[in-house]
Parts: sequence; structure tokens; C-alpha cells
Amino acid sequence: MSERRLADLLAMWRIRAFEEKVRDLRLEGPIVGSVHLCIGQEAIPVGACDALQAEDALFATYRGHGWALARGVPAEPLFAELMGRATGVNGGRGGSAYFTAAEYGFHGENSIVGAGAPIACGAALAGRFDGSGRVAVTVFGDGAMNQGAVHEAMNFAAAFDLPVVFVCENNRYSELTPIADMVRGGRLADRAAAYGMPGHRIDGNDVEAVRFHVRDAVEVAREGGGPTLLECMTERISGHYIGDAESYRRPGEMDRIRRREPIARLREGLLADGVTAAEIDAVESRARAETEAAAAAALAAPLADPATVMEHLYA
Repeated sequence: MSERRLADLLAMWRIRAFEEKVRDLRLEGPIVGSVHLCIGQEAIPVGACDALQAEDALFATYRGHGWALARGVPAEPLFAELMGRATGVNGGRGGSAYFTAAEYGFHGENSIVGAGAPIACGAALAGRFDGSGRVAVTVFGDGAMNQGAVHEAMNFAAAFDLPVVFVCENNRYSELTPIADMVRGGRLADRAAAYGMPGHRIDGNDVEAVRFHVRDAVEVAREGGGPTLLECMTERISGHYIGDAESYRRPGEMDRIRRREPIARLREGLLADGVTAAEIDAVESRARAETEAAAAAALAAPLADPATVMEHLYA
């Protein structure tokens, strides 16, 4: 049991270290443009991706670095992509908000809020005809639950029993506005009943709980039982974007968040299980060393050549 939890801790630290390095590189200059970090939400991608098979298709939000890493995308070409390097997963063309790595089952981020949901329905429908047995997972935030495309996707998936798992990362803020100020009734998972599919609110800071519920939803979908909505309750430690002043935070809020965040909670659980602090700290050190090496290698790679800008536009 402790070995599994240490593996989860390493996976989450790889995401945390990656995101913190991305923040530093964005502030220093090698990364440009808008960047959204998932610091504090690492348990959701780690638990969810562990429940997927190679043929399954994942569609993330623009806060998708952690989902790509959890799906198996190596850190070095991912760093290179964010830095506009030729060795990036998309040759430096996609950047932070638009990269994709289909060979790992990661079918990209989407900067249009909620737009990944109908695309996931297409991937699920295709899987019905190509014999792959594919399940599609689409990820979106709590604010996207009010987008028309998400409602249409849920209705379509339910009506045709499509193998789609809808994962809502409810970090309690729709960009800068508390979700509680935007909806009447706090449980977004309850909306699933209107489409005739199951909906569950789960602890998104508990990696094992995420793994259990996503695995169950994936099995139901793969066996023809149709879609499921999972509302994963979490909180982000970082701002909505790099540079967010976070003036909307209430006094003491960040202290409470840091006590509940997934890495801190798992560390406490491991200590209670008898794992030593030295063993736990070694996991963080390993993740940070790997991250620094990957970032350095990416930084040393050549920039994307502007002369190739017309490549990959047409089949």
C-alpha cells in the first residue's frame, strides 16, 4: 500500500515541480504568453490517468500541463513546446495552451471554455465504429458547467450511451469569480440527473478516491453503460493565470488550502503509515532533479524555425 502511495506522491511531485519551473521560466522570459498552472490540483490527473488504457482519449482544459504529464508525455519535449523549441511535442507551435500529444492519448488542450466536451463525444462515437473500445475523458472547470457546449455534449452522450467520462475540476473559482456566486445550488454533479446519467461529487484532493471513481466510470462506459459526470472538488494554490493578483481571496484562505492540498495530505498519510520523512523527502528531490534536467535540456534546444510555419497546415 505504501509503495502505491509513494508512486502517487512521485507522480504528483513531478507535476508540481514542472508547474513551479514553468512559473519561473515564464517570469524569467524563456516562456511567453498566457500560462495557467494546476498547482494544488495534481491528484485529479494522477488518479484519473491511472484508470485509463492506451487507446483511451483525453481532452484537457488550457490548465492541462499536469494532465499531459500524467498521461505519460515526457517533461523535456513538453518544456520545449512551452519554450517554442523545435524539439517540442508540436515543434514549438502550440505553446502552453494549444499543445497535443496524440501518441500518448493526450488529444490536446482547448482555450475555448468547455469546447473539449463535444470533441470528446466525437472521439467516443468514432470508437464505436473503429473497434478500438475507446473511452473518451473530457476535463473542464466549474465555470464551464454553464457553457452551452457542455450541456449539449452531456445530452448527446447520454442520449446515445456514448463512452464519455465528464470530469469537472471544481476549484471553486470560475476564473476570478467564486462559483457559489454564479449558480443556485452548490452540487454541480446533481445536474447529471437531468440528462439521465450518474453524477458524483468526489474529493479531488484524494488521489485514490479519484482513481476509484474514474476507473468505475470508465468500466461502465467501456461496457456500454454510457457516460458519467464526476465533480472533483479541489482548490488551486496558484492564481488563475501567472500574474493574477488574487485580490478575490479571503483572509486565511490560502492557509486553509495549503493544509488540504493533495501532496500535503498524502505526506501526512504516509507518515502515519510509518514511512519516514527522509523517504518522503527523497521523492520530492527526485522529481525536482528530473524536472531541472528536463528544463535545461529543453532550454538548450534550438528555437522553432519560422521558415517552417506553413508546414503541417494541410494533409
